[in-house]
Amino acid sequence: MTVTVLFFAKSAELAGLKEEELVAVPTPISSKDLWGLLLRKHPRLLVLEGQVVLAVRQQYVAICDQVLTLADGDEVAVVPPLSGG
Repeated sequence: MTVTVLFFAKSAELAGLKEEELVAVPTPISSKDLWGLLLRKHPRLLVLEGQVVLAVRQQYVAICDQVLTLADGDEVAVVPPLSGG
């Protein structure tokens, strides 16, 4: 199963890319474990821990023990805190 990960703002800067394909993502998976998988691939994202949320199929998901059932082709966005103005 392939999932597309979209990185926004500071997360894109830290990961060094705006989008990537993750292959063989286990499902179901907790949002916490999904975040851990992203941290293993991009350790610099650790500075966002406790501030970042994920969006799965355009729905915000807190990083916790919430179980996610992902489907092939789903998008997961990494959304750091945003400043506005």
